[in-house]
Amino acid sequence: MTKTANSTNRFLTVGSLLRPESLLDYKTKIEHRDDIAYPFYNDFDGYKREEDLAVEAVVGQQIEHGLPEVTDGEYSKSMWHLDFVWGLNGIKRYIADNGYFFRDLDQESNYETRKDIGITIESPLHGHNHTFIDHFNRLKEVSPQGATLKQCIPSPSHIFGELSLSEEIGGKVYQTAEEFKKDLSQAYKDFLKEFAEAGGTIIQFDDCLWELFAEDNPHSPFSGTDFDHSSILGLAQEFIDLNNDVIAYAHSLGLKVYTHNCRGNYDSRNMGGGSYEKIAHLFLEKQNYDRFYLEWDDERAGDLSALSVFKNKPDTEVVLGFLSSKSAKLDDEAAVYEQLEKATQYVSKDNLYLSHQCGFASCDGGNELSQEQQWDKIKQGQAIAYRFWGE
Repeated sequence: MTKTANSTNRFLTVGSLLRPESLLDYKTKIEHRDDIAYPFYNDFDGYKREEDLAVEAVVGQQIEHGLPEVTDGEYSKSMWHLDFVWGLNGIKRYIADNGYFFRDLDQESNYETRKDIGITIESPLHGHNHTFIDHFNRLKEVSPQGATLKQCIPSPSHIFGELSLSEEIGGKVYQTAEEFKKDLSQAYKDFLKEFAEAGGTIIQFDDCLWELFAEDNPHSPFSGTDFDHSSILGLAQEFIDLNNDVIAYAHSLGLKVYTHNCRGNYDSRNMGGGSYEKIAHLFLEKQNYDRFYLEWDDERAGDLSALSVFKNKPDTEVVLGFLSSKSAKLDDEAAVYEQLEKATQYVSKDNLYLSHQCGFASCDGGNELSQEQQWDKIKQGQAIAYRFWGE
């Protein structure tokens, strides 16, 4: 892979990159219709062709910039997690009465997302013949031989948590959360088996629910004293057990399994707080991921001492999201160097990497910056990493 002067294998991207306007034209049409069937290619003339061209172009850009791991920019997705769910057999998508609610930039009001987030389960789930396998095959076809390819999907626990806690699911198919969890786990295994057979080697489970269990998260529905905290910890253990079961299966297939955690990333907005200190013993310590991508671009993440739980996990890699993908301006390099130095007190420098806290377009609209600014921020991250690690 050709590398630029500032490229380094210690700077990584989380996965998503800003989409071109030609592709966003189709994505906007999708957002407002629920009379269409995923992956929507048959419902819009030219959509599949435009996505193919855009993926090929963004792969070329990643290679040109010397990124050590390549994704399809997540151009195949409308939202970071729901497209994978839409692709599971048994799922029906619809436009809900409201979207998700994020913290607006003034932090005093709510910001509503797109509304095509409604999910119902119409029949027993399975993950065979998932469209994401086609997406991975396309990524292979347009990537140079020998390139390291990464596929990003939501974590099993995130989907279990979001859907099992939703009143929209009802009892059409599953009478209990345990029944749903069992089939969801198997659906993930169905997908992972076919992903490995297609030549996949790295799968990343993106996950945004762990801050629910952080006692210092003022936006958690479990905040306060009106809850049985033992049952809340029981739910956290369910998340851990579900993820570890699927991770173990992926490992048996020879896959590396990464995770990425954040507190929300939509149009440069966030969803809530909660420090890693309060969930380190759950999210960081007990899950058997090979690599953790962590959001650490502001004070909400808390003190770096949370990394001390990795002392008993010497083979685990940690990607520190000290840079921000939400802002158009470049990051404070001196502050990033200082944070990197502090992190080496807890994790070996050889096991550390640098990234932005999240992707640039977790959902297709993307954050509030231009593509040129995105690549400038990537080049800055590469330069910082090269100076810090020298490799």
